[in-house]
Amino acid sequence: MTRIAVVVGSTREGSFNRMLGKLAVGALEAEGAAVADVDLADFDLPLYSAAREAGDFPADAERLKQLFAEQDGLLFVSPEYNGSVSPLLKNAIDWASRPTGGESLVALSAYRGKASAVMAASISPFGGLRGLMHLRQILSTIQTLVIPEQVLVPNAHAAFDADGNLVEALPATLVGMTAARLVTVAKALAA
Repeated sequence: MTRIAVVVGSTREGSFNRMLGKLAVGALEAEGAAVADVDLADFDLPLYSAAREAGDFPADAERLKQLFAEQDGLLFVSPEYNGSVSPLLKNAIDWASRPTGGESLVALSAYRGKASAVMAASISPFGGLRGLMHLRQILSTIQTLVIPEQVLVPNAHAAFDADGNLVEALPATLVGMTAARLVTVAKALAA
């Protein structure tokens, strides 16, 4: 069974991106994936610094890295902060990218060779597009294969119904399409 982690770059109560992440979990499970729904609030990750890494690598950073390493694919859902990814998500990605256990500086064992996908919900009319452009660059740099499909949910404050489902057909369809492609590519890369 293909293993996919869904990582949302927001811990805010009522977050539109958390709603989108829940829809992604359901779509991935519908495609037969075993999904790890990662809540970054469950990880005590200090702001990354080389000094902290050298002195006392955080146990939760190691735990997050191991969780990522066990997956075949990663799906990131990010709010847009000033045209980029959320600091919470960037920090988590950075910690999990660091070498541990005698690995080389370029091991990237939590990421290298995995498929990844991106999604965003934003109150802006652009749906988080600017942030996803940065996220794609980050994920490519750490050696994941970012699939071309993505989900943008503009005007997120009006995009979800009371049950947390998307009101508009297009983004709702894209969630399923992106999940299906991610599972297909992750399975192929893991073979």
